[in-house]
Amino acid sequence: MKFLIGLHIDPAVLDALTDEEKAGLGSGHGRFIQALKDSGELILTQAPADPSQSVVVSVRGGQPVVTDGPFLAAKEFLGGFYLVDCEHKERAVEPAARIPDAAIPGLGVEVRQVLFSD
Repeated sequence: MKFLIGLHIDPAVLDALTDEEKAGLGSGHGRFIQALKDSGELILTQAPADPSQSVVVSVRGGQPVVTDGPFLAAKEFLGGFYLVDCEHKERAVEPAARIPDAAIPGLGVEVRQVLFSD
């Protein structure tokens, strides 16, 4: 079964971290990625650019309209994700709990089963 492990970021929380804490996040993700590769469960991981660099596309009157992003009026944004292949949800939760973000209040780690992929 495939699961998306989403990382939800509050920029204010990241900005408040020390350089050492930020480095710890980075190295923690590196160890996490390697562990998933070693177990054969990692399919893909991606981290999009900051939402301020996004655009929102909608269609009005049959014409595309492009506006500066982000779309959501929220302080949190999707900071990245891991796509994993695990036997069941409980197994997907095990490695997700090792993501360093999970231990920092204001950062979120969400595990969601993928219902469709091509």
